[in-house]
Amino acid sequence: MSAMSATITKTFNKKSLYLLSGATAAVGAGVAFKWYQNDNRNKGSKGLGALAAGTGMHIAQCQKKPEDYQKVYNAIALKIREEDEYDNYIGYGPVLVRLAWHISGTWEKNDNSGGSFGGTYRFKKEMNDPSNKGLQNGFKFLGPVLEQFPWISHGDLYTLGGVTAIQEMQGPKIPWRAGRVDEPEDKTPDNGRLPDASRDADYVRKFYTRMNFGDREVVALLGAHALGKTHYKNSGFEGPWGAATNVFSNEYYVNLLNEHWKLNKNEAGQMQYDSDKGYMMLPTDMALIQDPKYLKFVKEYANNQDAFFKDFVKAFSKLIENGIEFPKDIKATTFKTLDEQDM
Repeated sequence: MSAMSATITKTFNKKSLYLLSGATAAVGAGVAFKWYQNDNRNKGSKGLGALAAGTGMHIAQCQKKPEDYQKVYNAIALKIREEDEYDNYIGYGPVLVRLAWHISGTWEKNDNSGGSFGGTYRFKKEMNDPSNKGLQNGFKFLGPVLEQFPWISHGDLYTLGGVTAIQEMQGPKIPWRAGRVDEPEDKTPDNGRLPDASRDADYVRKFYTRMNFGDREVVALLGAHALGKTHYKNSGFEGPWGAATNVFSNEYYVNLLNEHWKLNKNEAGQMQYDSDKGYMMLPTDMALIQDPKYLKFVKEYANNQDAFFKDFVKAFSKLIENGIEFPKDIKATTFKTLDEQDM
């Protein structure tokens, strides 16, 4: 899909959205919503899921029907549509994708700690991780949805928010499974588990190996940078990766291969790659074309958006499910977009 010619749906019909930076943290972690901090679920859920978590296993448990989760999807999607004036018409979609990514990206395969299962972003320690700066806005956005559907766990809500945002931004359908269980505060992973954008290909490969991802999956996951832009105030980097920042497409790969990139030190003292069109790439983005193993997948996805979508669905689903054991009776749900429901 061409960045310059993509048609923006009515869901995101005004200005660009962004992914990596979010907006300025509107809600300080120290004064996070009392209805989150006082929620009895913060003490940990009883039953099989919580007992399993105590032994290093995360077993999902779900008692709701697919139509119940479609209602949650709809509430998130409608709120995105209705609150499109957020941050000068940027919107909440990319912030929700980043929130889902970051709460899942703390997973450590060696001890099965972290990840999306326990919904521990609601606690100060994880919320205050410097790599999560700006995500408080996605947390605040989802607050009224949790009030409307108090039965949903935080991990389910965060990941479903990311799935909703991707689909509503013209991205692929992502089958999603429920059953994450709120864990207590002492299960919060340590800070420092999220990626450092200033590093090279060797770092990228070692980082994603920790989460059990291969080279193809790594390149597919980073394609989410087609969405949004970075901001100095949150990440220390500045600029969009491309033109169509509110459409999920393969533009990221096309730009990596075709733009004229120059390495510069930005105003925050960080090194970033800039193009004459005003786009930017992080050092970890450019690593994908500097490493020959990654490069072949960049070329494949730049030439075939369908292949990218197919692989992204698999990789993103794996990301948000890492470390979780889903019983056979918990089936994946594929949600209808708002536009599909309007037909």
